[in-house]
Amino acid sequence: MLLCLGLAGCASPDDITGSLTDSSPMAVRTAAASPAPRAAPPPASHASSSQASAPAATHPAMTPAALARDERNFSACIAALEPRARAKGVSAAGFRRYTAGLKPDMDIMKKLETQPEFSRTAGDYVDMLVSETRIRKGREAMAAHAQVFDAVGRTYGVDPYVVAAIWGIETNYGGARGSYPVIEATGTLACVGRRKAYFRDEFIAALRIVDRGDIPESHLKGSWAGAFGLTQFMPTAFQRDAVDFDGDGHRNVVDSVADAMGSTAHKLKRGGWRPGMSWGYEVVLPRSFDYMLADKHRRKTMREWWALGVRRPEGRPMPNASETAYLLLPAGAKGPAFLMTDNFKAILSYNPSDSYALAIGHLADRIRGGDGFVQPWPDDMRALSRTERTELQQRLASRGYDVGPADGVLGSSTRSAVREYQVRVGMLPDGMATGEVLDSLRSGGT
Repeated sequence: MLLCLGLAGCASPDDITGSLTDSSPMAVRTAAASPAPRAAPPPASHASSSQASAPAATHPAMTPAALARDERNFSACIAALEPRARAKGVSAAGFRRYTAGLKPDMDIMKKLETQPEFSRTAGDYVDMLVSETRIRKGREAMAAHAQVFDAVGRTYGVDPYVVAAIWGIETNYGGARGSYPVIEATGTLACVGRRKAYFRDEFIAALRIVDRGDIPESHLKGSWAGAFGLTQFMPTAFQRDAVDFDGDGHRNVVDSVADAMGSTAHKLKRGGWRPGMSWGYEVVLPRSFDYMLADKHRRKTMREWWALGVRRPEGRPMPNASETAYLLLPAGAKGPAFLMTDNFKAILSYNPSDSYALAIGHLADRIRGGDGFVQPWPDDMRALSRTERTELQQRLASRGYDVGPADGVLGSSTRSAVREYQVRVGMLPDGMATGEVLDSLRSGGT
């Protein structure tokens, strides 16, 4: 499971309301092999240069002096964690064996603080991840491990194509797992920098994994933030969700396809997956549609959506009339629309990013033999950079709108504020934080 803390992690929740963060490792891993994204219009020429170039404030725990102090105290910090590790079941001999000579990887601190701007639209993001190559390799992987996927589907009631899609997007079917020793990486983050409290649990969980013999220490390698295995589990997520699906006595999500796929399906089931239900459906909205209904908190039955004029494209039948769903517009009113079910929420439990979950669902359908989306992604949408998203929030807040923290993360509060602003200035209220909205705010819109 990808880490979603602005470290190596996934795009943030509600990230498809205008633009996506650059914290998605699968995007980094696949960028070189994927088609180039469609060109975006250049930023508005009247952007504030001071806002565009203002450096981010340095966290007190990330100053050179603080990092140097943590590096000097690293061995003492690790030793001080032994009682906590012992209380979690790590043996005394194991703790000393796996921490003997352990040193911090200070290059990880550069990665922790370096978050390049990422201005890829939802359409570009999904197109990048759901490539023809990844679709083909997914079909090949499922054919090669057909018995495993059949058993996973029977055991957990989870769509095996969704499990395969997670494998494909997380590590390109095992080809991009990461090479950082997990104990060293999580130990570094547990004792150096600004995320110590969080990573102490991850470090101890990593020690437990090797101490109980699930995965050999030499095989426990992954991202710089500690995610590992064919479908990228953090150590604590491994402890909660990993299963010994091949029955060999070990939960090895690194070397065993069966264990990795079974563990992924188990996590999805625990996240609320319901058998026999799709993750969602592409739909077409009527001309007079009320875009205020495009809100994940406003669920309706399929019967109710039908009564509002919502249809599936090309005359496809609507699903069970009593099934409930919410409307998601990942590219606003100009792009494709989707009714999302509880199973979309189950995918979000794996990684709380709408764009990620949409890519997973779409890749699963394409591996199964389904077609692409009927409604094209808009070509004229300009995604906002993190700096611009923060500026948009600040400008809305200065007008009295409740956006939550002005941190560049476009969550539900910001989306609601954007929708209210759009109503006030006569725009279509789809809640999209776009360049058009920012330009309107800059030009003095109410």
